[in-house]
Amino acid sequence: MVEEVRSKEDKEYVAGLEKGLAVIEAFGIRNGPLTLSEAAEITGHPRATTRRSLLTLQRLGYVESDGKTFRLAPRVLRLGHAYVTSSPLPKLVQPVIEAISERTQESSSLAVLDGANVVFVARAATRRSLSHGLGMGSRLPVHSAATGRVLLAALAPDEAERILLRMARRPLTPRTRIDVPELLALLDDVRRDGYAVSDEELELGLRSIAVPVHDMHGRTVAAMSIVASTSRFTLAAMIDTLLPEVQRGRRMLTAML
Repeated sequence: MVEEVRSKEDKEYVAGLEKGLAVIEAFGIRNGPLTLSEAAEITGHPRATTRRSLLTLQRLGYVESDGKTFRLAPRVLRLGHAYVTSSPLPKLVQPVIEAISERTQESSSLAVLDGANVVFVARAATRRSLSHGLGMGSRLPVHSAATGRVLLAALAPDEAERILLRMARRPLTPRTRIDVPELLALLDDVRRDGYAVSDEELELGLRSIAVPVHDMHGRTVAAMSIVASTSRFTLAAMIDTLLPEVQRGRRMLTAML
């Protein structure tokens, strides 16, 4: 019976589509143009397979080339735009996080889990925000982001541990926690306290605090966060002053889901 199920699943699986999407994601990993060799190295696919994927994407308008290197074309934005327009979450949360940022004068965001990363699907930034280049679609590693810890804590403990063990837990600052037992203990704290913090682990001079967002069935579907400069808020002050604000926003969003 198991073999029959697997066989049916295999027949429905389009390997070429998987390879093409892997090539698109490779540009995000490198954060720039790619040569054929670099794309093959990142995806782990043979050069011939990678070349066919790149040429197909180029013909479809998703990739451009100068003859030596390849780069993503603006048409790729359609893929991200399709998520934003088809999912109710970004549209529902935007006025909520804008209200939080208006009251606190700090930047707030909503993120969802994508493997070993969190992806920001909504963001309200203030003029005095110190976090450069972080916007809709930006990705952060789950081990060091407050939103990531909230989303990991919502998983079964063994699943969260598998993600942490398999990912590259790079120290982004001298304060980044990378030890798996220590991170698992932090996830226990999140489950107990209902929020997570990241204290200069992503960027020196910045602290963030995040809470889970639940749907009507109580499932965690996202994490809402707020970030502030260490010069403006101590960690204790963030918990006292900013945590209630993001919890208030969370309640408003949950009532809409």
